[in-house]
This record gives sequence, C-alpha cells and structure tokens, in this order.
Amino acid sequence: SPCTALVMAGLGDAVDSPDYVRWFGRTEVIDNTRNPDFVRKFVLDFFFEEKQNLRFDVYNVDSRSCNISKHDFLGQTFCTLGEIIVPQQHPVFCVDGTFPPSFLSVQVDIATMQLCANKLDKKDFFGKSDPFLVFYRSNEDGTFTICHKTEVVKNTLNPVWQPFTIPVRALCNGDYDRTVKVDVFDWDRDGSHDFIGEFTTSYRELSRGQNQFNVYEVRRDMLVVCCFSLLVLPFSFRIQGQVPTTQSNIHFLGQILSGYSLPLQIPFTCTIPFSSLVGVGNPSQPTSLHYMSPYQMNAYAMALKAVGEIIQDYDSDKLFPAYGFGAKLPPDGKISHGFPLSGDAENPNCVGIEGVLEAYFQSLRTVQLYGPTNFAPVINKVANCAAEITDGSQYFVLLMITDGVISDMVQTKEAVVNAAGLPLSIIIVGVGPAEFDAMEELDGDEVRVSSRGRLAERDIVQFVPFRDYIDRSGNQVLSMARLAKDVLAEIPDQLLSFMKSRGVEPRPALSSSPLPELHRHI
Repeated sequence: SPCTALVMAGLGDAVDSPDYVRWFGRTEVIDNTRNPDFVRKFVLDFFFEEKQNLRFDVYNVDSRSCNISKHDFLGQTFCTLGEIIVPQQHPVFCVDGTFPPSFLSVQVDIATMQLCANKLDKKDFFGKSDPFLVFYRSNEDGTFTICHKTEVVKNTLNPVWQPFTIPVRALCNGDYDRTVKVDVFDWDRDGSHDFIGEFTTSYRELSRGQNQFNVYEVRRDMLVVCCFSLLVLPFSFRIQGQVPTTQSNIHFLGQILSGYSLPLQIPFTCTIPFSSLVGVGNPSQPTSLHYMSPYQMNAYAMALKAVGEIIQDYDSDKLFPAYGFGAKLPPDGKISHGFPLSGDAENPNCVGIEGVLEAYFQSLRTVQLYGPTNFAPVINKVANCAAEITDGSQYFVLLMITDGVISDMVQTKEAVVNAAGLPLSIIIVGVGPAEFDAMEELDGDEVRVSSRGRLAERDIVQFVPFRDYIDRSGNQVLSMARLAKDVLAEIPDQLLSFMKSRGVEPRPALSSSPLPELHRHI
C-alpha cells in the first residue's frame, strides 16, 4: 500500500540569498491514507522584520529509498511564517487538500512522562497486540489536533512505553485543564491499525504523576472495552533553558498570539509624496524617481513592497489606507496633502500591497506633481484612528516615503509628540539623493522629539535613507529585504513599550489557573 510523507523546506534568508532553499526536514511516513495527520513538529526562529518564506512538498513514498527524488511528487504549497502565525490565514491550500498549520506560542515548558498499560485487548490472531498511543490536544472549535505518538511495543498486552518529552504548549496550549484525548491502537504493517479504545485526561491530571488519579479505563463506543489501568509513571517538568529567538520577539509573539477575542492586528497605512522637486520630475522620464520602467520598480514602489509584504501578514483583512501628498488633483488643480490613492475619499483602502502599488501607479497618470511636502496632516489622520483603539488589540504602523526636506517640520514634530502616547509607529524612508537631516531630528534614537516644551512619551519614529540599502549588483530583492529588516526591527520594541506603558498584558486564551507544584530544574 502507498505511504504519504511531507517534506518541509524554507526558502532561506532573503538577505543572504533569496533563491537558496534550506532544508528543515521531513515528517514521518504514514501508511495507506489520503488524509495523513502528521506528528513531527518543526521549530523555526521567528523574526518579525523578515519575510520568512516556507515551502511544503508532499510525496507518495512507495520504496525504502532515502532519496526523496525516488518517490512520487504529489504537490507543494508556499506561505510565509507570518501567515501561519496569524490564525486568520488558515488554511493554506495545497494540491487538492489543505494544510491548516497549528502554531503554538513560545514553547519553554517541557514535560517528561512515561505510560504503561495492563490487560489490553488481544487483536492479533497469531499473537497478542502491538500497542501504541496517540495523543490529541483539543481545540476551541471542538476538534482535536494530534500532538504525539508513542513507539510501538510489539507482542504484549502489558506494554511499558519509553519515556518521552513534549512541550507543554503542544499538549494543552497553556490551558492546564484543556482536554487531552489518548487513543490506543494495535499496530498493523499495512497501516490499517486496529482501534482498541480511548480515554481523556488533562495536563493537570497527568502532572500528578503515578497515583490513583492517573488510572484510566479505555473505552470504545462509550463502553468500557476492558477493565485495565493505564498508569502514568513518574512525571517531571522543566523549563527549557535556551530559546532561539530574541526576547523582544518572544514577548512580541505573545502579544500577537494570545489574550484577546482576536489576535493583535497591525493595521498598515502608507503615504507617497508627489512633489516636483529637482530629480523627481516627470514620471514618464527615466530621470524621475517616479519613473515607471517596464523592467523594474522605482524606489517608491520598492519601499512600499519591502515593508508592506511583511506587515500585511499581521493585518487579517489586508485593507490598507494609502495616501499621497503634495499633488494637484483634477479637475480643479487643488493641492492636497492627504488624498487617497484609491481615488475614493470615502474609502481610502487598497486590497493588499499589490493593490497599493496599483493605486500608486494609477495616481501617477492622473495627478500633477507639485509640492510642498507636508507630513503632519497624514500623521494626524492615522493618529486619530489609533486614538480610538488603545486597548492593545490593534497597533498601527504608518509608512511615509519622502524625497526631500519636509515643509511643515514644526507641525510634524507636534504631531509626533501627540502620537507618541498612542499605539502607533512611524517608518520614514528617504528616497533619492537629497539630504535628510530633518528626518534625523524626528528619529528619536539619540534625542527624543520635543514640541513646545513637551518631550515625546516614546520613540515611535524610525528613519532610514533607502540608498544605504541598495545592492551594488542591482538585485532589487536583496535591496528590499535589507531595507525591511532594518526599518521593521524596532517595531516589536516600540509595540511592547506602548503595551507596558498602558499595563496591557497578553492574557491566556483559556484558563490559566496555577499548575500544581512540580519538580523543576533548568
């Protein structure tokens, strides 16, 4: 009978080599099924500021060869780690089936346990049974997700399985009273394993170790199959000492993944200048920064795509307000410092970052480049939206692209100081050869922005000149990856600084009553 296997590979670090495929590993092989339920978990480092591409390949395994090319390729799917993290992105479609990944929050608690059974049913005609256990974690929608399989113990009705370790989050996702279902099977070589029975427990019960509370009756079809006990042998618990991701990313993940009726959302807004500064000029001319080449993106489009492709994974509706400023609008030629690129004053949203780019290119064909460059109107517009949602369920990111000195520095500083107490971060990317000294004033890394004697409550502005990240060989993918990695690196810390200042903590999705006292060691 055919078998099925899943091979997982990542597309590597785009900053080093975007085309390099780095092997993560492969799952176990599951016999004779079109609906495999894989157990093996993959541990990946998470970096918010990077677009972490993933690829999943599916094979039909019909030989013992370790060479994957010898097996039948069934199909593949691509996604980013960000899409897996945000629950609204599920499922990921692949071939004719689906892969709804189950992302577990940061796993630092590790449980070690061992189980044994007595007087199991005899299932084999010429022998006893070859039993193994399958553990399932219950989900909020009433379904179960497989989280562990034991090894098979051959030819016995009184098996003792080897001790195994499992992250506590994998077993219960932080809720110690969540139902854990355990199925007991008799292994068969052709994959048609005989179902012996099942029982339910919880992590809290399992953590009590070997005592009278951890003796279970295995049932099938609501009936007790046989009166035997399943004992949990001595149980230990430890805190994993090494976590690969940075502390800010760990806590940032906690804010995104846990605690609210919906996970944390990061609404994204972007602005583009339409000034007629020297060097910007007519978009139809190759000398213009707005030049729309049929062969490559201009600097504005590259900055939009670099940041937007990462941020969009954390905004479930992917509707992005996009504005232009410093242009004369048809039909009367009135100058605007906050017109929607969509052309609809009632609905400034664009669908996804591709929608933003399309609206930008369309605006270049309809508006007249003019000036000046005023930041304050758009900052105040986004700040007003952020001021309406300060409970920690949303954190706003505003991307502002500029090609020169802004004309309303006093008003902009005041807008930044006023916005510093809101759930908002501002990214400013300078394009072109201009000097950007004024932008450095807004970036509060060295000196906190002030206005009328008031200091900004937090540093919420990150400025970079795009020219510092352009790849010398002309590789636009590398240029965008480098830009995004730098400008987005401060977002987790800025988000956490707001949450901390307002006392907003990620709350557990379900019950988090204290765990009984257990043996702990590092």
